[in-house]
Amino acid sequence: MTQWTQVCALTDIAPDTGVCALHNGEQVALFRLGGSDQVFAIGNYDPIGKANVLSRGIVGSIGDRYVVASPLYKQHFDLATGECLEDTEAAVKAYRARVEAGLVELAS
Repeated sequence: MTQWTQVCALTDIAPDTGVCALHNGEQVALFRLGGSDQVFAIGNYDPIGKANVLSRGIVGSIGDRYVVASPLYKQHFDLATGECLEDTEAAVKAYRARVEAGLVELAS
């Protein structure tokens, strides 16, 4: 059985932006797409730029993939899988996220 942990309110994330939250001792970048309740969560640490900055990246899409562009060197990370499109060895952890009663929750 999956255990879910509340990390913030959906309204804490402006549409098409990201925020950083602490989850089980790790920085996690949370992204809200459009005005919807769709939220993605990946590790906040950019393995190429070597800094916790992905939550400050630009959200967009490449083909049918939702991505965030790192604010440092502009690599794109897939919001669903954490894969780096330019360098598959630089992937970040992807977390299962959901919205329940206006609260963003991550699977533990």
